[in-house]
Parts: sequence; C-alpha cells; structure tokens
Amino acid sequence: MTRIDAKFAALKDQNRKAFVAYVMAGDPDFDTSLALVRGMPGAGVDVIELGLPFTDPMADGPTIQLAGQRALEGGITLDRTLELARRFREDDDTTPIVMMGYYNPIYSRGVDTFLEQARAAGIDGLIVVDLPPEEDEELCLPAQAAGLNFIRLATPTTDDKRLPKVLTNTSGFVYYVSITGITGAAEAQAADVGPEVARIKAASDLPVIVGFGVNSPDKAQSVASVADGCVVGSAIVKRIGDGESVDDVLAYVATLAAGAHRA
Repeated sequence: MTRIDAKFAALKDQNRKAFVAYVMAGDPDFDTSLALVRGMPGAGVDVIELGLPFTDPMADGPTIQLAGQRALEGGITLDRTLELARRFREDDDTTPIVMMGYYNPIYSRGVDTFLEQARAAGIDGLIVVDLPPEEDEELCLPAQAAGLNFIRLATPTTDDKRLPKVLTNTSGFVYYVSITGITGAAEAQAADVGPEVARIKAASDLPVIVGFGVNSPDKAQSVASVADGCVVGSAIVKRIGDGESVDDVLAYVATLAAGAHRA
C-alpha cells in the first residue's frame, strides 16, 4: 500500500473528502518552494501535487506555464525537484507526494534510473500528461512494479468507449479534468462534474478527484461534494507568482482545504 492508498483509505474511514494542492517545484525559488510544501500538511492539504518544470507544457495554462519558467530560470532541474521531495521527507513521512509533469525529462534520465531515484526521494505517484494508455509499457507498468501509483486523467471528452482503456492500469486515484481546455481557463461546475464522476465511479473502485477550474473555498466545497475530493493549482500558483509571502499563501491554502473538507 502506497502513502496515497493509505491516505484515501483513512479519508474514507473518516467520511472526509480529500484536498490536493499543486505547486511547481522551485517556484519562485528552491527555498521558498520547500517552505511552502513543508507548510501544506499543516494547512490541511491531504496530498501534495508537485509540478516538474518543463520547457514545453501542453496541458498548463499561462499561470502554471509562467511558474515553470520561473523555476527553470532559477535553476530547478529534475535532480533539484527530487531533492525538494527528499528534504520534505526529512520531517514528513506520511503526506503523499504526486509528481506531475511530462515524459521528456523522465525519458532523458532513463525510466529505471528515474523510478529508483523517485522512490528514494519519497515520491508516491506520477501523473504524466503526455503518456496515453497505449504507452503503458513505457512508464506506467514499470512505475507500478516499482511501487509507485500511476494516476491517469479522464476528461469530459473521455467517452464510454475510451474510459475502460483510461482506467486500465490506473492506480491511486483518477484525476478528472473538469473542463475542456488548459489549467486556469474556466471554472468547474458541480452540476456538470457530478454525473461524470458517477460515470467513472461506476467503472472503477478508485477515488475520483476533480481538478482544473477550482479556485475558491466555495468552489472547492461544491466540487468536492460530488467527488472524492478536489485539486487546486492555478489559484495557488498565481499567489506565489504575485509575490505573496509563504505565510499568506498557506493561509489561503487553508481556506481552500477547509472548503473541501466541509463537503
């Protein structure tokens, strides 16, 4: 059982929804990013989603693209991202970390080497946006064999014919993308999300977490109420980009977590 599996089992026992927070590793710099990540569990974050900076993102809107650029300009690499996770694990051995990014840096490192390093750093799961199920042998299956969850995205355009393929070999949780488009592009609507979550849950026993378009405590509550939890990314990253202090960003994160936990 991974930390992700253990966390969702505990939340289920507590009849509580999950709050997942996304930050870009190294944004705006390594030390600030580490302080933010270290403070997240205390702010109510159940799962940390750690972005791996990449030069050519395809699913990220302007806010997260700019975060990636800031991180890369500040010297953040795959090695430094893994170091950030290792430093977090010095004080926290229970909060799950999901690394979200693109395949190119992993491929360049070599899958076996990357997976060994990720496990050693305390990474629990992967979301790799540009690897479809048809490429499971590239990374998904080796990751699962190495003890990491491989989390897949489902979207409003994932029809009933495609859904079983998407769910095959998925573990940890299913990430439901609430909108058609990039991160930060529109608001999620619980009335639209609810039936889609129900459709996924009818085909899988995994928790379904909703991301993209969740940007306020009330929105976190409404979206989490029709799913097993929600993810907030762009709204947090924007405040980091605006130069807010670590304490102020974490105070905002705490309001989002409280919203999700009210659901």
